Amino acid sequence: MDGKMLARLGAVVFVAVAITATAIEMNRKEETPEPWASGRTIQTQADPLRNELIRCQGLGEAGPRDTACLRAWAENRNRFLAPGARPAERLPEPSLPPRDNPAAPTDRTDQPALGPSAPIAPPQLDEAR
Repeated sequence: MDGKMLARLGAVVFVAVAITATAIEMNRKEETPEPWASGRTIQTQADPLRNELIRCQGLGEAGPRDTACLRAWAENRNRFLAPGARPAERLPEPSLPPRDNPAAPTDRTDQPALGPSAPIAPPQLDEAR
């Protein structure tokens, strides 16, 4: 078998596999996922402030002129920015890792020196030009 014949045979096999995969995918039926039953009922209380904020959002440019919207926005700010709205317990401050020997020298050999070790000569202009 020469190279051309082998390439043609490979192309025919590839096309046959692609057609078969397409036919199988087209014949598959859509499966709708079943709803997940958690066994508990969700009871959400309607938040009138949220409903009012949604209404004010729908008003567009008229929202800042509506007194009910102004009150709703003020209440929403108070929910998050009032002194009692923040948790009383603060996160612990991160502690620094202990050093083995505080009297040890801080010179490190793995860091480059700040200045050059030898003076650098200024560049010379080529006067032969």
